[in-house]
Amino acid sequence: MSAAPELSIVMPCLNEAETLATCIEKAQRALARHGIEGEVIVADNGSTDGSREIAARLGARVVPVAERGYGAALQGGIAAARGRYVLIGDADDSYDFAGLVPFVEKLREGYDLVMGNRFQGGILPGAMPPLHRYLGNPILTAVGRLLFRSPCGDFHCGLRAFRKDANGRLELQTTGMEFASEMVVKATLLGQRIAEVPTTLSPDGRSRRPHLRSWRDGFRHLRFLLLFSPRWLFLYPGVAMMAVGLLAMLWILPGPRRVGGVAFDVNTLLYAAAAIFTGFQSVVFAVFTKIYAVNEGLLPEDRRLNTLFRYVKLETGLAAGVLLVVGGLAATLWALGDWGERSFGALDPRATLRIVVPAVLGLTLGVQVVLSSFFLSVLGLRRRRGPPGGAPP
Repeated sequence: MSAAPELSIVMPCLNEAETLATCIEKAQRALARHGIEGEVIVADNGSTDGSREIAARLGARVVPVAERGYGAALQGGIAAARGRYVLIGDADDSYDFAGLVPFVEKLREGYDLVMGNRFQGGILPGAMPPLHRYLGNPILTAVGRLLFRSPCGDFHCGLRAFRKDANGRLELQTTGMEFASEMVVKATLLGQRIAEVPTTLSPDGRSRRPHLRSWRDGFRHLRFLLLFSPRWLFLYPGVAMMAVGLLAMLWILPGPRRVGGVAFDVNTLLYAAAAIFTGFQSVVFAVFTKIYAVNEGLLPEDRRLNTLFRYVKLETGLAAGVLLVVGGLAATLWALGDWGERSFGALDPRATLRIVVPAVLGLTLGVQVVLSSFFLSVLGLRRRRGPPGGAPP
């Protein structure tokens, strides 16, 4: 074997003695049959059933990974891989490593990530629980495709291959099962070339329960997808709330409204103001989250965000905030003057709240804009300095 094989096959392993030998032998035979210079790496995550000894006896390279988790094991194995290309697959014999050639061919064509697709290749009876097949995987894949416009039709296939240098640019962070989603999401966001290969999923050969926990790991995948998409988690809901609240406020401010037998008055006006304020907070969270994620290397640079920062500066935010506060103070003085004309006695809330609610909204929004502008300016210092390590932004 040369010092730098073309392909490294990485298998995460935690007590897979029943099936590990079969997987290693299939991979080795496929490499020999097709003349691919390669190596088999077993990323062992603390096995106690003799899996390490089995791998070493069969000539695989064992890489101990102390940190527990599917993603942690794979990251350890990938870091140790010497090949130009890396193929990862579970060591439970649910994937046939003899079918690695289509993955290698796609990588040779210049693709950065090649995903297996079990829904195209076939899912044999008993290979996937109905909950995963008809609910979990389709829904999570649909969410991923919607949020990130990914071309992948099976986000969670355990058999996939990639260029090691391209994978290094992803700077993957997660250590659990959501590692599979993170790889696809970041490859999509970075504009890497992604292809799919039909892959058959077979029942695994283990007698014990799988490490995967349906609801726990499914929620972790969904949480990850949402956290990596500030637009859908914060921005779009915030804009929608602000729009609905503003329209409702403009509709009710002139006077009570009636739709059929339902009357809308100052109580609705108050909820409309709350919707505007809450929506604004959500939009601000979207911007904060995006900048933080870019600064920490969790998300790639966004040209639209960089363009926004060229035009929206601290002074712009301060000016907007001050205008809102001044408007709120003016409405407050108007309300006080109206109260004074009535000798500071009892007022009709149906009339006064039409002045007070916009006044309070202007004051609170103005203060929030000022504070948010200062905080965004602090985050911007990190962006101008560049990412960790002194690399250019």
